[in-house]
Amino acid sequence: MLKVLDVDLTPNPQALKFILNQKLLNHESRSFNNAEEAVNDPFAKAIFDIDGVVSVFYMDRFVTIEKDTKANWGKIQKPFSKLVKVFDPALIPEEKIIEGLSEEATAKLKQITEIIDLRVKPALAGDGGGLEILGLNDNILTIRYQGACGTCPSSIRGTLTAIENLLKREIDSSLEVVSG
Repeated sequence: MLKVLDVDLTPNPQALKFILNQKLLNHESRSFNNAEEAVNDPFAKAIFDIDGVVSVFYMDRFVTIEKDTKANWGKIQKPFSKLVKVFDPALIPEEKIIEGLSEEATAKLKQITEIIDLRVKPALAGDGGGLEILGLNDNILTIRYQGACGTCPSSIRGTLTAIENLLKREIDSSLEVVSG
């Protein structure tokens, strides 16, 4: 049975990170900016049914919920904790596999993904966020911030530059990173 073990503040004052006792996903993350995007994900859809929720992000063992500025956390936390206790994680759709890339792009993307998974995502997850790699076109990597990072001004400025500098040092000095 799923349950909330702890709740952490994030740098985004409208977002909380709920730490769970079990893994929800093994490799990827899921981010939904509104209820319409979550229509095919029963877990996220159920969270959006809680009044005041404006975005949902989850991966591994945590869920970050962003609330409307007028909403009260007290009216979100209790229903969310109840939902987690009765939700069957087996209902979460299977993780996606990236297909259709050239061999060279696949190799470079694999290197990028390894560095991001090991060195970037843990730092972002600590603040209740994450990022999704949207694509690699020539030497332009497009990413999307998720969770608490999705609407945080510091992630869009400082973190983007830090990620680009890391990837330039480790993989290819001509790589550019843009937020999509």
